[in-house]
Amino acid sequence: MQKEYDLSKMKSRPNPYAKRLKKQVTLRMEEDIVEYFKDMSEETGIPYQSMITLYLRDCVSSNRKLKINWASSL
Repeated sequence: MQKEYDLSKMKSRPNPYAKRLKKQVTLRMEEDIVEYFKDMSEETGIPYQSMITLYLRDCVSSNRKLKINWASSL
C-alpha cells in the first residue's frame, strides 16, 4: 500500500445517491410546535429535526391528508 495516492487523474462520476440527499429548507414554526418535538427528542434521544423529518416521512408514506374546514365567505 502506498503512503500517498495521486487522485488528480481520477475521472469524476455522478453521485449515485444524489437523489437521496436532503434539501435544506427554512420554515417558520410556532414555538409550541418546536418545543413539542424538542421534548420528544429528549425522551427518545433522536435529534428534534430528525423527529420532524420522521413524522413528515410517516405522513408521506401513509398518504395522510390535512383536513381543513375553511369558514364560508358567504
